[in-house]
Amino acid sequence: MGDDAALLGALPIAAAVIGDQDGCLKVLDYNDRFMETVELSTCRAIDWNDADCLKDGAIAEVLREFFGDFSSPGELDFRDGEGVSARYFKMKLAPLPQGKGSFPRCLLSLVDRTVEAQAERSLRAEMLRDSLTGLPNRLAFTEKVEQLDHDGKRDVEHAVLVVDMLRFSRINESMGSLAGDELLITFARRLMSALRGGDVLARTGGNEFGVLVTLRRGVVDALAAADRIQEVLAAPFKISDLEIRVECAIGLALMTAGQDAEELFRNAQFAVKQAKQVGKPQVYEARQASEARRRFSIETELRRALDKDQLKLFYQPLIDLKSGQVAGFEALARWEHEDRGEISPTEFIPVAEESGLILQLGRWAMHTAADTLADWDRKAGEPLPLYVGVNLSAIQVARDDIAAVVSSALKSSGLKGDRLTLELTESSIVQDPARATRVFDALKSLDATVAMDDFGTGYSSLAYLQRLPIDVLKIDRSFVTGMMVDPDSVAIVRAVLSLADALGMSTTAEGIETVELATTLATLGCASGQGFYFAKPLEAEAALEYWKSRKRH
Repeated sequence: MGDDAALLGALPIAAAVIGDQDGCLKVLDYNDRFMETVELSTCRAIDWNDADCLKDGAIAEVLREFFGDFSSPGELDFRDGEGVSARYFKMKLAPLPQGKGSFPRCLLSLVDRTVEAQAERSLRAEMLRDSLTGLPNRLAFTEKVEQLDHDGKRDVEHAVLVVDMLRFSRINESMGSLAGDELLITFARRLMSALRGGDVLARTGGNEFGVLVTLRRGVVDALAAADRIQEVLAAPFKISDLEIRVECAIGLALMTAGQDAEELFRNAQFAVKQAKQVGKPQVYEARQASEARRRFSIETELRRALDKDQLKLFYQPLIDLKSGQVAGFEALARWEHEDRGEISPTEFIPVAEESGLILQLGRWAMHTAADTLADWDRKAGEPLPLYVGVNLSAIQVARDDIAAVVSSALKSSGLKGDRLTLELTESSIVQDPARATRVFDALKSLDATVAMDDFGTGYSSLAYLQRLPIDVLKIDRSFVTGMMVDPDSVAIVRAVLSLADALGMSTTAEGIETVELATTLATLGCASGQGFYFAKPLEAEAALEYWKSRKRH
């Protein structure tokens, strides 16, 4: 043992030699630091009864469980005690040479990591806290949700609410960041006052807060929590001698068994987006999220399809209702996806508008339509008595230089302006009449024809029709298809035709699907029409052949 004592005395850390004799762990020797460490320990790991045998102590349990027969080295982090009085050690075990007839021995060293562990704990607490409001942050909030699994509380219903403060950036911009910080702190206090005991509030983003609530009556309780939050936020906030009313959007997601905490939070954030659109708290629905993912997927693939020129223009004939001949064609975008098959324009056009891809799509359609008409002229050996109508989106009118796009298409194709008709929906004109007027005037300077599409579905006034240089009113199919059974539809169509005649405008009826409709509209004085009765949208070559077939008659 003399060698052991010399070894222990030379070590600057707490250490002891432990032996296993007939199943009893014995402290064969130790240095002063080891004894001091053990005596300071809250669990008094060494029991000195029966001489120096370790009995039922925490260290003895750890030695037997993790280090077995002391035949191989190892180390283990070990906590002694609970709460703020807990002490933390790194326990290391190194086998010692075993002499003939002796029992297994090892060198046990204890490194007190209490100060280091407390510093780590303080740092982690700081990492999980929002420095401005003192609330838990996004990481801490997620861990709170995950903790429900460990605590066995997933059988109790819970929900996550995300509260988004609207137009917060305006306050920062107009009043400065200090006023913004003051508002966030006051906002957080208000939110806290709306919660019940056990609810958890966290600041999960710049002007975004998360709330974890326990539910007794399912979604009813979750919506009640949202109502309480809105109620306490209804009163104005006093910031820098100003009273500010703050609105918020609230999204809710109900927790399901085995659900990932991040997924749950993202679901609530998705519901916030829905809440912003409808103006009231919204509960997450998987179907809506699935649709959103599909729209995002379509956006990505539409971008690729435009870059690879994978879309086509089809052309629906516009028939002169008096002569029965083709007066022109409306160009319509079609997308045949290599995996999904045909994707409807009613699906990809809104995605294009939302993403801004409508600008690229619109330019492509304008140039393609002009080039197609020019190609027909070349094949016929002369300019054909045809025009092509191209639809313009409200987003194009607001963001693009439409006149420049049309001018470029005319120049590259060699066509004159009167061969193109530009169609804008009534609703897009009403959104910004002043800009629509400037765009229309610029198009008229190029000799292009201007049509108001879907007339009757928006809220345009007679003043717009009188002031704007509109050449054609296109009567929406919803009125046309009901003419044979609904007297009101007939009255509306008749009124539109009379109005157009009084203002010197031409008219086109959409959705003509029967000979009776075609005959009735012609009798009422409608100039032209389109619909499945005449033809569905056709590819370029088929459209030219269709024109030829109608021309012979």
